[in-house]
Amino acid sequence: MTSRKLRHTLTLHGESGWLGRGLTTVVAVAVLSTSRPVEAWAWFVLGGGLAVFLAGTVLMTARPTIALGLLASVAVGNALIAGMEGSNALVLVLVSIADIAVMDFQRYGNRPIVATGIGLAVALAFSAWWFDQPDSWYFGQLLWTAVLAAFGLNRRQYEIQVRQTEQLLEQTRRAQSQQSRAAALEERGRIARDLHDVLAHSLGALSVQLELAEALLDERDDRAAALDHIRRSRRLAVQGLSEARNAVAALRADDVPELPQALAALAEQHEADHGVAVRLAVRGEAQTESGVTVALLNAAREALTNAAKHSPGQRVDVDLGFQNGVRLTVRNKGVTTGKGFGLAGMRERLALVGGTLTAGPDGDDWLVVAEVPDE
Repeated sequence: MTSRKLRHTLTLHGESGWLGRGLTTVVAVAVLSTSRPVEAWAWFVLGGGLAVFLAGTVLMTARPTIALGLLASVAVGNALIAGMEGSNALVLVLVSIADIAVMDFQRYGNRPIVATGIGLAVALAFSAWWFDQPDSWYFGQLLWTAVLAAFGLNRRQYEIQVRQTEQLLEQTRRAQSQQSRAAALEERGRIARDLHDVLAHSLGALSVQLELAEALLDERDDRAAALDHIRRSRRLAVQGLSEARNAVAALRADDVPELPQALAALAEQHEADHGVAVRLAVRGEAQTESGVTVALLNAAREALTNAAKHSPGQRVDVDLGFQNGVRLTVRNKGVTTGKGFGLAGMRERLALVGGTLTAGPDGDDWLVVAEVPDE
């Protein structure tokens, strides 16, 4: 049931609705129209009681405390003359106690209806004595009063459950909305990391080749060597476009290569692009989840890009070990850098798979260590 339907149900049938109030009023008027009290003054009590009952019914939602006072006075006042022959005053007692039982006094609990019930018991006892009614009449009136009070309490409990269900639905809707928003933000971050990992590697290598070409032309006027670097730049651009397409395709599929083979291909490509040696060592054998493989592969790509940018011409050592998890180290000569979006993206990606990243100088070398422990 939607929250709109729940509100509609309350409006028609509940404490805040008018259908139930209208029905009880019709019943009260119909029964009172058949009254034939032996005392004429009883009409003033019945008429006044009906008017006060209508006022209390109207104020049940807007002014519950005032409504309680009005309805309780009607119930007790008409209970005092309920023993009069032909008065039919009991109908006002019953509809008033039912309305009081329906009302939800969160602060006071059931104390208002208990107090009203005690007052009714005393008033009915007085009426039975004053109008010389038998004990069976008295207990019969108490029974009817208890039945209507129980009906009202049951109705109140139903309305409370409806309101709680509506609140739960609203909380669930908000939680789902927040969850969807968080998922969207996480997906945006993942896409940003994937694009950065691919483009930073390709564009970084491309930048190095173009800088070399510019230096050859500017300082040596060596057009042949510069042209060779420009051609290599073109190949890097084509490769970068291909990697970008592969990254987009990877967002739609889960076809990830084995980590050792992927690292070997990455090292070979780095050697071809930058003309430096990349020593790859793999120790142990283990299967890694696709998320761990992608995270470590991108970490290696970022470390190689930084090595080519900040320590050109220097050999790079890549070590992959499987023991109590997986550990990847990338070492190159010379201090590189510990700043930039690349390292931040690497840390974020590794954190998503339960891993850590450290990067910093190690003697005369720059060392990057990525670790993902076993779960």
